[in-house]
Amino acid sequence: MANDELLAEIKRKNASNGDVVFVSGNFNILHPGHLRLLQFARECGDFLVVGVNTNRMAAGAAILDETHRLESVKANNWVGHAFLLDMPAADFITLLKPHAVVKGKEHENRLNPEAAALASYGGALQFGSGETVFSAYELLRGELARQTDELPLDLPYDFPGRHGFTLGSLEDIVRSAGKVRIGVVGDVIVDEYVSCNPLGMSQEDPTIVVTPMGSDRFLGGAAIVAAHCAGLGAQVSYFTVTGEDALHGYIEQKLEEYNVSGHLIVDDTRPTTLKQRFRASGKTLLRVNHLRQHGIRRDLQQQLLAKILTVLDDLDVLVFSDFNYGCLPQTLVDEITTEARSHGVLLMADSQCSSQIGDVSRFKDVDLLTPTEMEARVSTRNHEDGLVILAEKVRHQARAQHILLKLGADGVLVHAADQTKGWLTDQLPAFNCQAKDTAGAGDSLLAATAVTIALGGSIWQAAFLGSLAAACQVSRVGNTPLTTAELLKALTA
Repeated sequence: MANDELLAEIKRKNASNGDVVFVSGNFNILHPGHLRLLQFARECGDFLVVGVNTNRMAAGAAILDETHRLESVKANNWVGHAFLLDMPAADFITLLKPHAVVKGKEHENRLNPEAAALASYGGALQFGSGETVFSAYELLRGELARQTDELPLDLPYDFPGRHGFTLGSLEDIVRSAGKVRIGVVGDVIVDEYVSCNPLGMSQEDPTIVVTPMGSDRFLGGAAIVAAHCAGLGAQVSYFTVTGEDALHGYIEQKLEEYNVSGHLIVDDTRPTTLKQRFRASGKTLLRVNHLRQHGIRRDLQQQLLAKILTVLDDLDVLVFSDFNYGCLPQTLVDEITTEARSHGVLLMADSQCSSQIGDVSRFKDVDLLTPTEMEARVSTRNHEDGLVILAEKVRHQARAQHILLKLGADGVLVHAADQTKGWLTDQLPAFNCQAKDTAGAGDSLLAATAVTIALGGSIWQAAFLGSLAAACQVSRVGNTPLTTAELLKALTA
């Protein structure tokens, strides 16, 4: 389309003659970071125009063909008009003369060629990456609603093609999990679900009144990560600290039941961490945590390290599953990391900070780090940059090889090292958009990615299988171990 025709089309669609805002870019994968930026841009004016760089203008940086990238942008509700941009953005700005041009916050202190074009007629250059709370899924609900016979799964079948693998190769990985030897170290948690019958509202004060009907307990924390790995067929050793109480025996029993080799050290200064969830009508009303968060003593650290050293020569991968309840003081983390590296063992780390304070980047030189967006922002003290910049900053701070940035209902952002292109970023949506209980999503993702990477799978295969594992896990209430049969069934559904 000629420039005159393009400008006329934009004017026709902007029938109210409102303020035009312009955004341009490659838009390789329309991940939640892009969607937040587009929402922010739309709020800066009345009509949003987006220029998607052609293959020529992208200069080799495009993963998908220009037509596919344009279609993705056109499908976004915030966009008034999208087109293929085959000239420098600054040149087109002088033709369009938009009220404002919006770029990501990370460009604010860089050279911006658009500034001169805007200054020539009084346009504004604005920077912003949108709000953290924005959910891409709400915009894409209609397109992502596909049901399977049993699980509400929606698998992105184009993702494997983009990264050179097939679903069949993932089946091979799942079936080979028995060859993997995994060590897991971190806080043990017992999750108790108290089922309640809701009676109504108290007449004395605005309090919900329930009657407990029964309860069920599940292994949680790093223990369920180990159980997930074992459920997939891996040979698993698990290292942790418990209290000197009845829950210690419960944990030993469950680990044996799940075929996990448990190495438990008793700390008489703390109870075993217990989290009680009071639920009614399928919803959690209240959670009560029974715990202590102080770091374990130095002598207990040395005992834990000694136990790990007894099996380190036999491990393919060691997983730090940290909940910041004191099992992994920094000195111990550093010692374990040094020993694992000297033995050629792969390292993965996850540090959950939902109701406690932590820093995921304290796990240095790992092969894979799996923070949530909020954990990454807390660790980097960064609440402004877009998701790709955030992932790179936490990767750099932790000196990690790969980052899986967990985005909740928006899935996961994969920020991965590539031998030929440096760094590549792609996004996987949430595979199950009808979650019953999201508590175990990150644990199951961590387990499946550990198995995949230990078998020599790529980060892209690991991210896909991890997302599939999370989708299976959130379809039920309570954190119960994954199985090989579950993943195979989901892959072939």
